[in-house]
Amino acid sequence: MKHPLSSFLILPCAVLALTGMSLAQGGWFWQNPLPQGQSLHAVAYTDANTGTAVGWNGTILRTTDGGATWAIQASPARIQFIGVAFTDANTGTVVGERGAILHTTDGGVHWTTRTSGTTRWLQEITFSDSNTGTAIGDSGTILRTTNGGASWTAQASGTVDQITGVSLTDADTGIAVTLNGMILRTTNGGTNWSSAPSGAPYAVQSIAFTDALNGTAVGDKGSILRSTDGGTHWSMQSSGTQSNLRRVTFVDAHNGTIVGASGTILHSTDGGATWSLQASMTTDFLLGVSFSDAGTGTAVGLDGAILRTTDGGATWSRQSRGTMKNLIRVHFSDVNTGTIVGRNGTILRTTDGGATWTTQTSGTTKDLTGVCFTDADNGTAVGLSGTILRTSDGGTHWAPQTLGIPSWTYPSDVFFSDARTGTIVGSDGMILRSTDGGATWSVQTSGTVYSLAAVHFADANTGTVVGEGGVILRTTNGGTHWTIQNSGTLRNLVDVFFVDINTGTAVGENGSILRTVDGGATWTMQSSGTTMALSGVCFTDALNGAAVGWLGTILRTTDGGSNWMNQTGITDNILNAVYFTDANHGTAVGLSGTILRTTTGGTTWVEEERAQPTTLQLAQNYPNPFTTSTSIPFTLGKPDFVSLKIYDLLGKEVAVLLNESKTAGSHTATWNATGMPRGVYFAVLRTGAVTECRTMVIARESGR
Repeated sequence: MKHPLSSFLILPCAVLALTGMSLAQGGWFWQNPLPQGQSLHAVAYTDANTGTAVGWNGTILRTTDGGATWAIQASPARIQFIGVAFTDANTGTVVGERGAILHTTDGGVHWTTRTSGTTRWLQEITFSDSNTGTAIGDSGTILRTTNGGASWTAQASGTVDQITGVSLTDADTGIAVTLNGMILRTTNGGTNWSSAPSGAPYAVQSIAFTDALNGTAVGDKGSILRSTDGGTHWSMQSSGTQSNLRRVTFVDAHNGTIVGASGTILHSTDGGATWSLQASMTTDFLLGVSFSDAGTGTAVGLDGAILRTTDGGATWSRQSRGTMKNLIRVHFSDVNTGTIVGRNGTILRTTDGGATWTTQTSGTTKDLTGVCFTDADNGTAVGLSGTILRTSDGGTHWAPQTLGIPSWTYPSDVFFSDARTGTIVGSDGMILRSTDGGATWSVQTSGTVYSLAAVHFADANTGTVVGEGGVILRTTNGGTHWTIQNSGTLRNLVDVFFVDINTGTAVGENGSILRTVDGGATWTMQSSGTTMALSGVCFTDALNGAAVGWLGTILRTTDGGSNWMNQTGITDNILNAVYFTDANHGTAVGLSGTILRTTTGGTTWVEEERAQPTTLQLAQNYPNPFTTSTSIPFTLGKPDFVSLKIYDLLGKEVAVLLNESKTAGSHTATWNATGMPRGVYFAVLRTGAVTECRTMVIARESGR
């Protein structure tokens, strides 16, 4: 039995295309997690108080109080930043996607673009002094500056491998490492780079030298290598972990720190001769770390994770805050009062427009998939295994109700038109009706076996349901009779909203938006301008509406959908639902605890959209369906850095197949899905400019 909401929330289209944007100002801002929820890849502190962190979607964060507060700085572009280095509190450089280099001389108040001369992804940047710096990246890229980053010159590395780390001990002496474990060394400022193998058994991700002789390299499977002769010879060290290690740094000749997957943090006080595991109190993948002195350090990672220590890592505290549970539905009874439901029985409540969100006790660990309030006090939530919860005091207390349906049925949405009259929809065409505030529920005949995803009533009698295969059902007598309407599509429809008995909008996969102005007698497909799966829609009147979906898609209309404006840009997390209380005030929720808020209708983005050429083609995997393994072919129009990841129906990343540079031409990746449960999965292939997706099906439990 499949979970109906999972079938609808995040199903992407076969091909997903992204457009580049230059964002000057945003009408959407983060409410959870804080300070924001994009993955952070690097952090640099110049003293105990002053630091900068960078990451996905052009994220640049700045603190001047040791991370007690972080300010989001304006970025010139929505691209992926991977490395950051500051030579003093004001002067810094950021590197990232497609050769991007940004420079600031005022602590990030203003960032200016520098010409790198390359379109390769840059993975790290470091300076030996205020003038002399090196950036490294894909396909053997090495760039050099001797004027503080004002200009950059390419150097010959002698390799086409991805260079993952670099360390400078003075203006002339530097060591870099490739993903394949090749050690590159220069003693003349990079005029010449010599190479020698390190003997690393696994991929190498980072390197740090404390002087010209002593250095440490780290990589996958907990591998740590140590050299005491300038990188000529390397010996394996014990890490005590099998986690992939991503970054190593030394603050002095003795004190070093390594971070990696599953919240792994290792610390050394003897120059890297020995390493001990520290308790990070997190399972987040940590990607970057910086220490300003032996005691004071910060680590950053996926989903905006920020950790801080002031005692050399003996204790780490989390500076980023808020739930990381996937959030599925949101409903507001007025501009200030709202409720969000999600994974593992999560219920969040606000009475101040989202300035603060309070966790409520649901009494269940089942995923909650729908919520509706008729006023500030009276609300209902539904979820997996026939879960239904009811509150009459704004969620201070939630009481379970009995649906009288099998536990394997899955309610996906609920709507109450008043405190007593409500409807629930779900798997296998299920429709339930209550006229006594949920005390009892009666089964209605839907006339379909398709899973139903969403329900909305314009009044107590007039309602619409949408679901799998483009199904649309309509009632004008409170559900005594449901009539199938012609949607004109076979695509899954995920959400529906009516502003009156005649005017409604439904959204679904492949960017589908359907509109009716005659109560569903006819439905017209509108141009959404996206092929991203849409999972939530809300209108405040016949003209003003918003839709959200896959990879942070936010669409906005002020003319009833004749035109949809793309407000995407603040996140690439999947957004599952959106709710507006008026034309200006809205909230969107999604994966990894994402809560976004606008008080301006989201229209204060200054956007310059640029068409990006499609240089990426992802073919259908074969075999499909499959049982144990499958091949995923793709073609690149030109050399590029490629990410190929596998997601399940809830948007959880379950495998990373590729995260590396590839040459132009045809390639094939293999996914060994042994141990994965049967069901639908998505292969998502990304370059810097384009994203494509294919749906895959495991036909039975792999490995059985």
